Amino acid sequence: MRSIRLSLMLLVLGCAEPTATLSRAAAPTTVEPQLGNSYYVNASNRTVYVRINSVRAEDERPIHTFIRGMFESADSASARRLVVDLRSITGGDTRLLVPLIRGVVMRERFAHGGGLYVVVGPDSFSPAQNAARLLQQYAHPVVVQEAP
Repeated sequence: MRSIRLSLMLLVLGCAEPTATLSRAAAPTTVEPQLGNSYYVNASNRTVYVRINSVRAEDERPIHTFIRGMFESADSASARRLVVDLRSITGGDTRLLVPLIRGVVMRERFAHGGGLYVVVGPDSFSPAQNAARLLQQYAHPVVVQEAP
């Protein structure tokens, strides 16, 4: 029953992202913040630090493109841990975070065994709360709550 639910969830999540194609050029280890979103790959401890500040459809660089690039960098660096900082999301469309949730669920090393950390804060708003809740449901992260 669980595998059927997981398969259905992945099917639904798979339909949510636009199907734009990206070149397979070597992904950088650091992306400068663009519209507040950034990530950094620490090769020495194989950890990816992601900060998502903006989840809005009208942003110049779509969030699904940013997240895809981050996962490509994480995969090429054989990252074992993913730290997702959602503290600064104060609004936007939760559906735009579907690629993040799908990317985590599809990578066993992040979805189970302490490979995922989610940071939320007192100012985190609905998209951050929804993403954190879905990640708790499907990926079992360590959730870090910033004190007010």
